[in-house]
Amino acid sequence: MIDINAIRNDPEKIRTALLKRMKEVDFTGLLSWDEERRSLIAETDALKAKRNEVSGVIPVRKKQGEDVTALLAEMKEVSATIKEKDARLDGISARIKEFLDGLPNIPDDDVPAGGKENNEVLRSWGEKPQFSFTSADHVSLVTSLGLIDYDRGVKIGGNGFWLYKGDGALLEWALLSYFISEHRKNGYEFILPPHILTYACGYTAGQFPKFEDDVFKLEGESGKFDQFLLPTAETALINYHRDEILPEDSLPLKYFAYTPCYRKEAGSYRTAERGMIRGHQFNKVEMFQFTRPEDSDGAHAELVERVESLVRGLGLHYRVAKLAAADCSAAMAKTVDIEVWIPSMNDFKEVSSISNARDYQARRGNIRFKRNETRKNEFIHSLNGSGLATSRLIPAIVEQFQDERGGVRVPEVLRGYVGKEYLKPAVT
Repeated sequence: MIDINAIRNDPEKIRTALLKRMKEVDFTGLLSWDEERRSLIAETDALKAKRNEVSGVIPVRKKQGEDVTALLAEMKEVSATIKEKDARLDGISARIKEFLDGLPNIPDDDVPAGGKENNEVLRSWGEKPQFSFTSADHVSLVTSLGLIDYDRGVKIGGNGFWLYKGDGALLEWALLSYFISEHRKNGYEFILPPHILTYACGYTAGQFPKFEDDVFKLEGESGKFDQFLLPTAETALINYHRDEILPEDSLPLKYFAYTPCYRKEAGSYRTAERGMIRGHQFNKVEMFQFTRPEDSDGAHAELVERVESLVRGLGLHYRVAKLAAADCSAAMAKTVDIEVWIPSMNDFKEVSSISNARDYQARRGNIRFKRNETRKNEFIHSLNGSGLATSRLIPAIVEQFQDERGGVRVPEVLRGYVGKEYLKPAVT
């Protein structure tokens, strides 16, 4: 949530920044409601102070034998006015909250304006693999190698699901084990959160109410939508310290979590995104940090390097891209994507988004820290980064490391987990 003080103090500055990711921004109504709200608060506080003062006088005058009928009638009228103003205040406050809830985060100054067509490639690592034979796509490869069973995945779960088996299950678990081992070495605490979250979790993360339809909703006994399947561990981790005041000396807090991710992925699946490129369920290890405001830029750079080191460890050709404002998630001020090369698609596909939410999520979740020097409470900054999502890594691995025999070399860092160096086509 954007701080209304920032809008109040310089609405044109905030409007200009938001136009990097929005078509229209108009604060006229908001500022009018805000002015009315502050006026109502002042009026109501004055009336309440008067009521408290007179309420203390009435017993004294009664004890002295004075007639307090007029005072009681006046206080009754004051109480009725307070009640009416409080009701108006509640209505205006709800309107302001609804407006602010609908605003995305303010993009950082260095974030390009516009959509994905304006994303900036920052650098790349490795070389595109060159094949002296007719290379296969990942769907053909994982099927011939007996790694993935698409047909039975659809039979069990429906469209958008697949099933890992044999060496495919080992390869998937090897990736997760590799990531977990590396994050632990780098001082991140391991979390296994619930997969069913409350509505408040989606709100704090900045996904609700605007993007409610993107998740698998669960109805309670009353039939009301109050829980949902987690779309990413970020949604759980941002809520780990919701409504808490953290000691400054505890920061930064570094966590990582493994979870499946459940996505509705509204819309049709394109032919180019068949197989494991896009689905309703996939595995991901997520990194998360809570930091002081002055430390969040450094934390973001650290997260980017952590993710790059994982992909370099796998030996995959990849690139790093800074997302344009409209291509960032609504809650994020800045996002850098790590994208791996998929030869059959002749394109790069994102396997990690590393984002800085600044204090946007912290305001929604009321997450603060106590500054040692001032003893004042300040909102923390929150950052997250996929470290990593696996559903596009396996396509990249089998395509980049395939050979003329139809087999695939297992990345060296995964061989101890998989138990072999080479995956051969299944015997039929």
